[in-house]
Amino acid sequence: MKIPQYIYAILIAGAALHTPLHAADLMEIYREALEQDAVYSAARYANQAAQEKLPQGRAGLLPTVTLAGVRRRQYIDIERVGGLPLGGIAVRPSEVIIDNQSLTITATQPIYRKENFAIYEQSKLQVAQADSQFIIAAQDLILRVAQAYFDILAAEVNVEVAEAQKKAIGEQLEQAKRNFQVGTATIVDTYEAQARFDLTTSQEIAAKNDLEIRKRALQQIIGRMPDDLVRPDELASDLLTLKYTNMQDWVNVAEQNNLALKVQQAVYEIAKKDVERAKAGHYPTLDLVAIYSDQKGVGGTITGRPIDLTSKEIGVQLSFPLFQGFAVQSRVREALATQEKVLQDLNNTRRNSVLQVSQQYLNVTNGIAQVNALKQALVSSQSQVDSTKLGQEVGVRTEVDVLNAQHLFYSARRDLAQARYNFLMSRLRLEAEAGELDEEDLREINAVLLQ
Repeated sequence: MKIPQYIYAILIAGAALHTPLHAADLMEIYREALEQDAVYSAARYANQAAQEKLPQGRAGLLPTVTLAGVRRRQYIDIERVGGLPLGGIAVRPSEVIIDNQSLTITATQPIYRKENFAIYEQSKLQVAQADSQFIIAAQDLILRVAQAYFDILAAEVNVEVAEAQKKAIGEQLEQAKRNFQVGTATIVDTYEAQARFDLTTSQEIAAKNDLEIRKRALQQIIGRMPDDLVRPDELASDLLTLKYTNMQDWVNVAEQNNLALKVQQAVYEIAKKDVERAKAGHYPTLDLVAIYSDQKGVGGTITGRPIDLTSKEIGVQLSFPLFQGFAVQSRVREALATQEKVLQDLNNTRRNSVLQVSQQYLNVTNGIAQVNALKQALVSSQSQVDSTKLGQEVGVRTEVDVLNAQHLFYSARRDLAQARYNFLMSRLRLEAEAGELDEEDLREINAVLLQ
C-alpha cells in the first residue's frame, strides 16, 4: 500500500522532532563564553586601554612642539603733526590702522626630569599589571564556565534522582494500597508510603527549580539558554592526575606564578615609583628649548611705523625648585606611607596564596579518595536494593526496607556525581592558584567527560 505524501511528510517531521539534539560539551560552551561573556569582554577592553599607559609614560621623555599664531588689527587715535598723519600713513583724520601678526614655534626636549623617568617606569609596571589582571579574567572565565556547567550536571542528577525516588515510592504506595485492600498489610504502611511520596514530590519540585536557576546562571555567561550538555557516566570516567606530587611543590610554583601575587607585586613597585615621583619635587629640571618666531607689524603702536621681525633661539633651560610651602615633603611622607600599606597587602596576598593552594590541594587529594569510595558505595547500594527486593518477595523484608535501600542508592548516586564535579573544580582552582590554569586544562577535563 502506497503511503500518501502528506502522511509521509508527517512521519518525517515526527522523526525529526524526536531526534535528540546535539549535546554541547564543556569546550563548546567555553568557546561560546569567549565571545559572549560580558565580564570577559570588559576585561579585554580594559586591557586594551591599559596598553596606552606605555606611550603616555614615554611621552614625558620625548620632545614637545607647540605652534602659536596671532593676527590682529589695531585702530589708534593720534594727533596730526604738520597736517599729516603720524608716520605718513594715509588714513582718516586722527586714526591709524595697524595690522600685525605673529607665528611662534616652540620645541622642548627634556634632558633631565626625574619625575618623567619615574612616570615612564610606572607605565611599564602598569602595563604588566594589566596583563596579569587580564590573564586572571581569562582564568576566571574558565572557572565560571566550568562551575556553571557542573552545577547544571549536578542539578540534572538531582532531578533524575528525585524522579526515580518518586517513581519507586509511587510504586510502593500503590502496592501498599493493594495489600491493605486484600488485608495483607496495615493502613500504617499506606500512610508511611504516602508521606514518603509527598516528601519526594516536594523534593522533585525543588530539584527542578534549582535546575532552571543553574541554567540561567550559564545563560548569563553565554547569552542563551543552554541545550543538553554532555554528562559522564557515574562509574566510567577516570580522574586526572596532578602535575606535581606534593603540596610544597604547588606552594613553590604558586609563589612564582600566582597572578594575584604578580598584580600586587606590580602595585608595590608602582608605589615605590610614586615615592620617586614625590622626591623629584626637590630635583632641578633641565630642558633643551628651541624657539622660532616670525612677527609682522611690531612696534606700530608706539612708533606708528610697524616693522617685521624674525628670531631664532636655541638653548638650555635650568629650573631649580627652592621652596614650595612644604608640599613636596608632605607628598613624600604620603607616598612612603602608601608604600608601606601596599607592602603589607603584598604580604597578605602571599600568605593567602599559600593558604588557598593548600586548601585546594587537600580538596583534590581528598576528592580522589571520596570519589573512589562513593563509586564503591554506589555498587554496594545497588546490590543492597536488589537483595532487599528479593527479601521482600520471600517475606523477610518489608516495603520500608526496600524504600530505605532505594533511598541509600539514590543518595549515593547523587553524592558521587557531586563529588566528581567538586573534584574537577578543585583541580581547576588549584591550577588557577598556581598560576598555571589555561585552556589546555579545560580540554583535558572535557576529554574525561566525553569518555
